[in-house]
Amino acid sequence: MINTIIKFILIFLLIFTPIAFGSMELWAFSLMELGILLVIILFAIDKIIISFRNNAITHSPINASTHLRNNASTHLPIYAVLSLFLLLILLQMLPLPPGIVKVLSPKTFFLRNTLSFEPSALSFRLSFVPFATKIEFLKWLTLSGLFFFLLNWRNSNKDVIPLIIIIMFVGIAESLYGMLEFFSGHRYILNLDMKISSVTGTFINRNYFAGYLLMVIPLSVGYFFSREVFQRSRFMGWRHWLSSLDGKTLLISFGIIVMILGLLFSASRMGIVSLLLSFSLMGFLFRKSQRGQRFSKTTALIFGLALLWAVWIGLDAVISRFFAVSEGFEERWRFWVNTFQIFKDFPLFGSGLGTFVHIFPMFRSFHIRGLVTHAENDFLQLLSEVGLIGTGLLLILFLFLFFRVVSGVRSLSQRDPQKYIGLGGVVGILALMFHSLVERNIQIPANAFLFTFIFALILRFSLSKKERGVA
Repeated sequence: MINTIIKFILIFLLIFTPIAFGSMELWAFSLMELGILLVIILFAIDKIIISFRNNAITHSPINASTHLRNNASTHLPIYAVLSLFLLLILLQMLPLPPGIVKVLSPKTFFLRNTLSFEPSALSFRLSFVPFATKIEFLKWLTLSGLFFFLLNWRNSNKDVIPLIIIIMFVGIAESLYGMLEFFSGHRYILNLDMKISSVTGTFINRNYFAGYLLMVIPLSVGYFFSREVFQRSRFMGWRHWLSSLDGKTLLISFGIIVMILGLLFSASRMGIVSLLLSFSLMGFLFRKSQRGQRFSKTTALIFGLALLWAVWIGLDAVISRFFAVSEGFEERWRFWVNTFQIFKDFPLFGSGLGTFVHIFPMFRSFHIRGLVTHAENDFLQLLSEVGLIGTGLLLILFLFLFFRVVSGVRSLSQRDPQKYIGLGGVVGILALMFHSLVERNIQIPANAFLFTFIFALILRFSLSKKERGVA
């Protein structure tokens, strides 16, 4: 019963987070955090019930907690590094004696003494806006909890497949809705009084929408190939497989084409480049090497059909945006230079997680109308907010997880459907990170939620049954 409730909450979050305008508003990401917290509480209750039940049967508290201890020891490096990062963010919010602040961050000490309304204060914080850091800390904490919940969830990987299908259909629905709004001439997002200039689904920005699809499309292609492998294992020869194609397989391939169209007509330049690189990588990874293939014909066919359809509709507006690449790069370069200056002044601990929007005006060297809310580069902004120590910890964590996933997926058999879902997830993760080099993506709650979900999912797929503790 508890497990069923957990599944329904996860399904709700997978549908809600993108539809609620990417969960950018306070009410939306607060509801997301409450949903994740409820899942973790139910998971803990479920574990307690199972532990009592096992104790009653075996009369051995040691055997009852073996599964949790095995998982904890398996993921100990992940726990350790992520905990250190979260402790660093807590350190940014703690009141510290001025002498310690002067040693840890001389620029912070100088600005606090110069700009503070209380220059004689007995304590300072490393974060310039502790409330903003607290909000971001809670986001990181809840997403970390979601990540570890998914790793320790006792459901088998086959039970997670319906959640992948939900992700795929949400991506298809977002693309269909976005194209309907744009090509119908209505060009509004739900009840927002804001007219759109390209396909954005229910996201308020084309790049956030493109970032979301960059994760969903490769995962959907991986799921498509996993079904293909399953069907080929049942039917001998390509003629039997071709004749066995059912409506679900055709619907999935059509849905992938629709999502490609949605991303193309979003006119997100880096999103389109990332999509091309994704399909190039998938074409290499999904090839049938035992048959001497150098490139997957299926991925080429899917992308080719989508491109032909897009050309037939008309890509003039999309292509015209690529002629303005130099102007966009010049504007971003000014943001990057000023953001790097923030890092130079706060090299070790940063200015405080989530404080970019507040501290950037102090370093801005050019005139711009409106408020600069992000650095147009997730990683550079993170470097300015948490410094070398925080960024280094996250880099170590990512590299550890990534190489663990890659080695685990490579060890799976070519006939294992989970191998292709894992490869699709890896490509989606890389595509979003590549896109984030020139955009804000991982900071968007809906994209961060899906990023965390997919990363935990492919890590589960890459682990052996012994490591997962699956009976």
